[in-house]
Amino acid sequence: MISGDMEKLYPSAKTLVKECVASRVHAKDATLYDFSEQAQACAERYMGWTDLASNPPYSLADIQAFADSIIKQGLKTVVLIGQGGSTQAPMTITKYNKPDSSRIVFKTLDSDSPVRVRAILAEAKPETTLFVISSKSGGTIEPRLALRAVRDAVGDALAEEELVQHLVAITDPGSDLERQAREEGWAAVLPGEPSVGGRFSALSVFGLLPAALVGIDLEELLEHAVEAEQRCSEDAIDNPAIGLAAFLYDNYLQGRNKFSFLTPKRGRVLGLWIEQLVAESLGKDGQGILPNIEIDSLLLTNDPGDRSVIMYQTKTDLWDERKNFEMSLSYIDPTIPRANFKIDSVEELAEHFVMWEYAVAMCGYLMRVCPFDQPDVASAKAVVLDILKEGQPAPDFVQDYIGDVHMGEVEVRLAPCFKDCTDVQGALRALLTSIQPGDYFALNAFLPFTGEGRREALELIRHGVAASRHTVSCLEVGPRYLHSTGQLQKGGQNNGVFLILSADELKDIPLSEEAESLGTLAKAQASGDLLTLADRGRRCVHLHLPDNSGVTLRALSEVITGILATLD
Repeated sequence: MISGDMEKLYPSAKTLVKECVASRVHAKDATLYDFSEQAQACAERYMGWTDLASNPPYSLADIQAFADSIIKQGLKTVVLIGQGGSTQAPMTITKYNKPDSSRIVFKTLDSDSPVRVRAILAEAKPETTLFVISSKSGGTIEPRLALRAVRDAVGDALAEEELVQHLVAITDPGSDLERQAREEGWAAVLPGEPSVGGRFSALSVFGLLPAALVGIDLEELLEHAVEAEQRCSEDAIDNPAIGLAAFLYDNYLQGRNKFSFLTPKRGRVLGLWIEQLVAESLGKDGQGILPNIEIDSLLLTNDPGDRSVIMYQTKTDLWDERKNFEMSLSYIDPTIPRANFKIDSVEELAEHFVMWEYAVAMCGYLMRVCPFDQPDVASAKAVVLDILKEGQPAPDFVQDYIGDVHMGEVEVRLAPCFKDCTDVQGALRALLTSIQPGDYFALNAFLPFTGEGRREALELIRHGVAASRHTVSCLEVGPRYLHSTGQLQKGGQNNGVFLILSADELKDIPLSEEAESLGTLAKAQASGDLLTLADRGRRCVHLHLPDNSGVTLRALSEVITGILATLD
C-alpha cells in the first residue's frame, strides 16, 4: 500500500478525475496527447509501461531461474554497463537493497571516467564476475565503448571463448547489441519491450534481472507493483498518482517549477531515479519541473517562492540517523508546499515506481508536453559524434591554472553571452553574477566522484552557490545527466546557469575505435554540452582542467568561494 500524504487537495486532481485520465493512461489511450501529431504518435509507441506488472512481457520465472543458475556457478560480482534509463532503476533497486541483504556485489558502470573504470575492475575478479550490458537501442556510445575498455582490461585473465560466457545483453529485439551477443555466443540475451521507454523501464527486464541477481523475490516485488497499478489507474480523488500529479502541476502553475527532494541517505538513490523521470519527461518545449536532490534543509528556512518539497521517509536502522533527519525537517519554512511519502522495504519501491510513472504521464497531459520523448538528448548526442569525427572545437582561451603554483593549463569555452571574458576568474564571475531569482545553477561534472577530496570540492561549489545566490544548485554526474536533467537543461525554460567541468586524465584508457580514449569521449561530451546549451541561448562556461586530482578541484572551489564572497 502506497504510504503518503498531501497537506491539501490540489484543484487539478478534480480535472484528472473528471476527464478519466488515470484509466485512459492505463488503457494506453494515446489520444490523451493529441495536442500535437508528434506527441500522439510518440505515445502510441511508448505506453507499454502502464501494465508491466499485471501483464509482464517476459517470464518472471525465466528471469529468476537464470539469476539463480548464475549464482550457483559461483558468481560473486555483477557489473552493469549502461547509461540513462537502462541503469538508473537497477542502481536504485540494488543500492536500496544492499543494507538489508545482497547475495552478490552489484556495481554500476555508467561513467566515462578511467578512474571509475579502474576502481570497479580492481574490485572485481573476472573469473567470478558477470558483465551485464544494458542498452535498449543497443547503440548508445557510452556502454559500447565502456564494454570495449572492459574487454581489453580483462583479456589477460580470461580467454575470449571464456569471457563471452561472462557477458549478458539486455536490449530490444533487432538491435546491434543483440546481433553482437548472438554472434559471439554470450551467456544470455534478454529482450526488452520496445513499447517501454528507458526511463519507464524499472519494472521490465532491465530492472528485474538486477533485482533477481541481488536476491530480491520477483513475485513479491511485482505483487506490490500490481496493487499500485490498480490504485494508480482509478479515476478517484484518493488515487496517489493523481494526488502527486496535481501537487506537481498546480505548484508549477504558481511558479514553483522546482522541488527539493528530502530523504535519509538510503533514499537518495530513489531521488536520482525520480530526477531522470521528471526532468527528462517534462523538460521540453520551454517548460519543465526541476528535481533538486541532496538538498540542505537549512536552505529552506525561508520560502524562496520557486519550489516545493517532496519528503521520503525510508527504513533506517540507526536511531541517530532517523532523529537527525527528523530534526532537519523542522527547519523548513511551513509555507513551502510539501508532500510526504514513506518506504519500509525494497519491495515497496515497485509501488513508487508505478506511482511516479503514472503521475508524470498525467503531468504531461496537464502541461501539454509529451512525456515519452527526449528530443534534446538526441540532438546533443549528434553534436558529440561530430566532435569525435572532426576534433575538439578550439577553446576561447587557454590560461595557466589558478593560483601561484603552476598546475598546468585550463582550456576555457564560453557561451556567446560571455565572449568578452578573457580569464578564468572573469568568466566565473560573469557566470555566477548572471544568476537571478528563480534561476537554478548546475555543476555538470565529467569527473570521477571517487578518490580523496574530489566530491568534497565539488560539493563545496554546489552548496556555496546555493547559499550565496539563494538558488537551487545541482551537482550533475557526467555523462549520466545528459540522459536525465540534460533534456530539461536544453529543452526547458531558459532559467539555468551551467558550469561544465572536464579534465585531462593522468592515466587514460585508450580505445581502438570511435574515440581515442575514454578521456577523449568525456571531453567531447563536455564540449558538446557547451555547444548545445549555448545554441539554445543558455548561460554556460566549460572549463577543461589540467587534471582531476582532489587538489586541482579544491583550488577551483577556493576561487569560486572567493568570488561568491564578493557578490554577497
